[in-house]
Amino acid sequence: MTSDWFSLLTRYDFPGTTDPWVVLFMIAMAFGAGMAIGFVYMWTHEALSYSRTFVGALAVLPLIAAMLLVAMVGSLVVAFGLLGVFGVVRFRNVLKDTRDTCFVLWSIMEGMAIGTSRFSTAIMALLGIGGALLCFRLMSFGRRNRYDAVVNFLMTGDLIANRATVKATLSRHATRLDLASERRVSAEGTDVTYRVLLRDPSRSAELETDLSKTEGLQKVSVYMHDDEAEI
Repeated sequence: MTSDWFSLLTRYDFPGTTDPWVVLFMIAMAFGAGMAIGFVYMWTHEALSYSRTFVGALAVLPLIAAMLLVAMVGSLVVAFGLLGVFGVVRFRNVLKDTRDTCFVLWSIMEGMAIGTSRFSTAIMALLGIGGALLCFRLMSFGRRNRYDAVVNFLMTGDLIANRATVKATLSRHATRLDLASERRVSAEGTDVTYRVLLRDPSRSAELETDLSKTEGLQKVSVYMHDDEAEI
C-alpha cells in the first residue's frame, strides 16, 4: 500500500512529452531568470518610491508561470479550467501587496495540479516555489540599502548659499545623499527633497533639528524607511 501511494505521487504526469528532468531544469532556469529580473529592476530603479516586496514578486513570478504552463501542457481542458478558476476567485478587498498576489497564484496552481491528478508537478512546484521564497527571505532579496531616509523642506532666501549650507549639514549626518527633486512651489520658496543614507539612523531627530535651525529652511521633515518600502 505504501509503495502504491509513493508511486502515485512520484509517477510522471506527462508520459511521452516532457522529461521530468526537463521540468526540474525549468524550475532552476525560471528561478535564475526571476533573480536576474529582480536584480536588474533593483539596480536600475531611480524613482523615489521603491518596494522590496514588488522585487520579490518579480523574481518568483517566472517560476509560478512556468509551473502553471507545465500543469496545463497537453490538455486544452485544463487550460480552460484555469480560466474558470480565475473567474470564480473574487476578493472582497483589493490586494495591496504584490507578494500576496503571488501566493494566490501559487495556491491556484497547486490546486489545479492536484485536481487534475498531476501530483508530481504539484510536488515539484511546491518544493521549487517554496524553496525560492524561503531563499529570498534568507538572503533579504530586494534590499538595496542605498538610502534609509527622505528629507524634505521648503527653501527660501538665497538658494545658492542655502544649497551649500544644506549639503554641509547633510554630509555631517549622512554617508550618501542624492537630490531627488527641487521645484518652485510659490514666490516664497522652493520645495526640496533629498534621499540620504544616515551614518546613524537612530539620530535622525538630530538631523531634523539641525536643518530646522538653518536659516532659510522651513517645514523640515525626515521620513525613515529602513526597507525602502513605498512611501
